[in-house]
Amino acid sequence: MPILRIEHQVPDYAGWKQAFDSDPAGREKSGVRRYQVMRSIDDQNFVMIDLEFDTDGEAQALLASMREVWGRVQGKVMWDPQARIVEVVERKEY
Repeated sequence: MPILRIEHQVPDYAGWKQAFDSDPAGREKSGVRRYQVMRSIDDQNFVMIDLEFDTDGEAQALLASMREVWGRVQGKVMWDPQARIVEVVERKEY
């Protein structure tokens, strides 16, 4: 299951979260099966998002859409987005 992992700094988490919740790229329609949002414990304005897909193609397409969104909001809602598509190769619970 491909995961699009996005990381970036935000000037204000509440403002960023409002923009995220408005869903400008259409996560569900783009094939996102589930997502999780994480914040750094020592920097509450550093955000990580994992978006899970059924196919690599869906992940690639949403990443392309996100790059367009980032071009419009860079410096306003977030800074320096980093993204990569990854897959879980091992998971163990204790």
